[in-house]
Amino acid sequence: MAAIHRTLAVLLLLAAGLAVAADPAHAATPVCAQYCDTRDPSLARQETFPLATLLINNRQIRLHLSDTDAMAWASIDAGTEGESVWLDRTWDGGATWEGLLGKAWIPATWTGTRTLMYNLADPSYHRRGMVRACGDAHGVACTGWVHAQVCNPACDNASGGTDAQPVSTVTLAGRSISLHFDAAGMAWGTITNNRAGDEVWLDRSFDGGASWPGGSSLGRTNTQPGTGRTNRFNATDPVSLLYGGAVRACGRAVEGQNGACTAWTRPSANRLRAAADALMYHYDPNPAWWPSSWWNSAVALSAVIGYTRRTGDQAYAWAVRRTFDVNRVAFPAGARSSDPVDGHFISRSVDDTAWWGLTWVDAYDLTHDQTYLNEAVTIANYVAGFWDTATCGGGVWWDREHTYKNAVTIGLYLRLTAALHNRIAGDTAWLNRAVTGWNWFNASGMINSAGLVNDGLTTGCQNNGQTVWTYNQGLAIGAAMELFRATGSTAYQDAARRLGTAALNSSLVQGGVLTESCDRTGQTCDDNQKQFKGVFMRYLAEAGQQFQSFADAQAASLWNGRDPMNRVGSRWAPPASPPDWRTQASALSALLAAS
Repeated sequence: MAAIHRTLAVLLLLAAGLAVAADPAHAATPVCAQYCDTRDPSLARQETFPLATLLINNRQIRLHLSDTDAMAWASIDAGTEGESVWLDRTWDGGATWEGLLGKAWIPATWTGTRTLMYNLADPSYHRRGMVRACGDAHGVACTGWVHAQVCNPACDNASGGTDAQPVSTVTLAGRSISLHFDAAGMAWGTITNNRAGDEVWLDRSFDGGASWPGGSSLGRTNTQPGTGRTNRFNATDPVSLLYGGAVRACGRAVEGQNGACTAWTRPSANRLRAAADALMYHYDPNPAWWPSSWWNSAVALSAVIGYTRRTGDQAYAWAVRRTFDVNRVAFPAGARSSDPVDGHFISRSVDDTAWWGLTWVDAYDLTHDQTYLNEAVTIANYVAGFWDTATCGGGVWWDREHTYKNAVTIGLYLRLTAALHNRIAGDTAWLNRAVTGWNWFNASGMINSAGLVNDGLTTGCQNNGQTVWTYNQGLAIGAAMELFRATGSTAYQDAARRLGTAALNSSLVQGGVLTESCDRTGQTCDDNQKQFKGVFMRYLAEAGQQFQSFADAQAASLWNGRDPMNRVGSRWAPPASPPDWRTQASALSALLAAS
């Protein structure tokens, strides 16, 4: 039975009128995971009863749980008018709780009622909680606390497992305590040189080891000599949208009161899944983006789409639709960008808008849902409105104020227009724009004599000599390859390969590793620059097999430099730099480019 794998507290009876505690930090915030709080129970995809029915003066209080939805609700039956039922929810193992959730009273002529559904996890705050059902029927009582089980795909507390990747051992009074992972990312702990009465267990945290309520002492085992291991437990809880879970193994020697634990870590045997999991840890499903960078979120979502297409793993595919549905409306300045967003992902920053256009092309390629392609067309029409031959003979303005013609905006325009042609039957208009745009870009002077793309043009329409950023080089490669696919002309493919070769023979590569100018000693990349190299690697991978060994070397170097949480910083070679989700998205793109 499913209930075997759940942590069940003993039945708790409350005296009438006992005040409930609350979590003041988040009590007023609706929780959204797969669905948001207050969902109708008739929509539940599963109904289980993890606890026996609680009787209050012969009234029946039941806790209903859907592990499939990671949501719960409560009901009261055999009651009379005015009697009530509700849920309590705790995020700290029952020390405090949000009380009276969904409180419902039995109406006249009825004998029962039920609450709405509430989540058992809060991915916005990386919290996994527990719920209980409570009722008031001339006396107040509550069931025990219950949490949803974690199955990914095997359920918590599974036996067996093939040891694929043991990690970090810690010693305690002559014992060795080790953490192990199998190929599926399930963890278990072992203690060796153990004596009878020694203990070993796992802790699991969904906030990077800051706290672990409901995840303490998993599989705790009182050992006999030579038998010191726990069962297996999942590190992530995808049903609850809790990604980036970390585990550690802990043990206690029978002759001492203190224990010892390994470091917190995440499974890493499958580096693509591990990198994607670490990226999705930072995705907030409530506002449906990676707070708080607008264009960077578009590129991060493209990396997740690329992971889904490459691996076939659908674990994160839900984020595509969620991002689209939540964010295609208008936002005031400061809500998604420093600028207002007009709706359809459009803002005064033409390049930011175009990044979203490319993301929805990627979403269309993944899902074949015409809605995404239509959105990309809407965005492309907006971007194409900034093509202007009156200044420099062509090119696309960087912003509504017409202040700058630069490489990133024309590169995005070229890739987007050619991509639309390749996906719209019978098109000629988008192809004409792409070809015209490429001819202008190729003759604009932005590509310097070394075959590198400088940042943009001066007001006098000359190459401004500003920094060669990897993403500008990458977008030019990607544009040329999309035009090659559109026209069949090898001239575009040859151009892409020249641009790639020029980059690899330049100062963009240091010691065999792709290196942004801001990655060098004494420099720090800003939030935009952190994501540039991943763009380059994505498009270089399209240009030909001759770049594969370089792509493989980048993946190996950056993965070797990850931290125990599988996070990768901006630098892909020592010394390490602080990671965040932007650097993680860039690293995932590079890993996807590898063999």
